[in-house]
Amino acid sequence: MSLSLGFIVEALGGELHGDPALELDGLAPLEQANPRQLSFLSHPKYQNQLAASQAACVIVSPQMQAAAQLRGVCIVSDQPYLYFARVTQLWKKHLPRSVQALIHPSAVIDPLAFVHPSARIGALCVIESGARIGAETELKSRVTIGENCVVGDRCLLHSGVVVGADGFGFAPNAGAWEKIEQLGAVRIGNDVEIGANTCIDRGALQDTVIEDGVKLDNLIQIGHNVHVGKHTAMAGCAGVAGSATIGAHCTIGGGAVVLGHLSLADGVNISAASVVTRSIGKPGHYTGMFPIDDNASWEKNAASLKQLHSLRDRIRALEAQLKL
Repeated sequence: MSLSLGFIVEALGGELHGDPALELDGLAPLEQANPRQLSFLSHPKYQNQLAASQAACVIVSPQMQAAAQLRGVCIVSDQPYLYFARVTQLWKKHLPRSVQALIHPSAVIDPLAFVHPSARIGALCVIESGARIGAETELKSRVTIGENCVVGDRCLLHSGVVVGADGFGFAPNAGAWEKIEQLGAVRIGNDVEIGANTCIDRGALQDTVIEDGVKLDNLIQIGHNVHVGKHTAMAGCAGVAGSATIGAHCTIGGGAVVLGHLSLADGVNISAASVVTRSIGKPGHYTGMFPIDDNASWEKNAASLKQLHSLRDRIRALEAQLKL
């Protein structure tokens, strides 16, 4: 398959400097692109790769236009990375597809579930009683949607996703555990993408809610009664404990953890591997981790940390004496 530069620019806009009839047969990073491929430059710090790139055409910002034209053909866009994202969408749309049934014959769909006629249901999926799947939503293979859970329109759930398993709720009873039945469901909005083997638990009493435009990576755990605001994105292996509220337009780095019953305001960005132990009411970038070090130094610093409380009290006592 190939697309011409003229076709791409006509579909997506941008300012083309070069031959619109030039045919492209692929997309690639700057350093790997060949003379038949399209690439992009998202940040000026990679401009040394621009000069050396063999790409047929490079998408650049107006600030990098002169350098790009010295190299060869380019498309100028105010947001090169976003433009490239849209090129990937256009490219996928034109890839040849074999004709397949919208619902794979191995999928198991309860008679009391609703699947929109335009939805795609992959191999070995299970959709339980009362569940609803919206228009143009696609479930890849082995996705499970629990009873009464709702997935909105234009969502994409990758292989192994489980929506609506029981939340982790147990009451202690004489050294054992008594199950708290999870009577809520999961409500997922529109345009949500969920990565492979991610689990979203049903609520204990009220629903777990994932709002419109949320993007979840692979292997994420969302606990019961969590509420995730619009267009928030979480990287792989993040975990959100029960009843936490994550605002809109937040980012949660890979391996980060948000403890239960906490709230994050809109626009909060959490660094990878951080542990959020308190609510955050102000937008911004937050980090909570101990810097990595060689083990011997780390053990010494960890031992010192244990003394901080007593050192603080001693310093306060000394300050009080100095004031006398």
